[in-house]
Amino acid sequence: MQLVIPVSDRDHIRGSQTAVITVVKYGDYQCPRCQQAHDAIQVFRDRLAIIEPKLHASLRFVFRHFPVVPLHPFAEYAAEVAEAAGAQGQFWAMHDYLFEHPLEQGNGALFAFASRLNLDVHRFEQEVAEHIYLSRIQQDIASGIRSDVNGTPTFFINGHRHDVDSSPQGLWTAIKCASR
Repeated sequence: MQLVIPVSDRDHIRGSQTAVITVVKYGDYQCPRCQQAHDAIQVFRDRLAIIEPKLHASLRFVFRHFPVVPLHPFAEYAAEVAEAAGAQGQFWAMHDYLFEHPLEQGNGALFAFASRLNLDVHRFEQEVAEHIYLSRIQQDIASGIRSDVNGTPTFFINGHRHDVDSSPQGLWTAIKCASR
């Protein structure tokens, strides 16, 4: 299966814009397997920077929202929170926070973290409350559906779908295969 909508400037990209290897993850902030995948990606990136710095430099990660709302009622809200932080240049910091801290902590913790990120908290709160970024999230969902995403996490490496287990080793194997 192919990634139908190619990576573009509208995506959230961590790594070099000119990377040789692109890993796209469709994810949901309340999905336990997505959390495991997030942790695996973090460990993988850290290890790769030490073990194979050239490969690390040629790799980029892209996150696209795919909240599974019936199963995870706060996932869409979390995606909106990440987008509101992203509008102020802090998508990845909020993205990591959302996976590392369950949403059950409530708005107080999210807004306190937004303040620690030096976001304009009033703007942040207003954009989340007014669902300013909901259409952006819906575009990610639509792109996932067009690429036959039917659950989370779903990975595409260099445009091809890979069923990767949520471990650093599984990610390593899939990326090494894709880089050949």
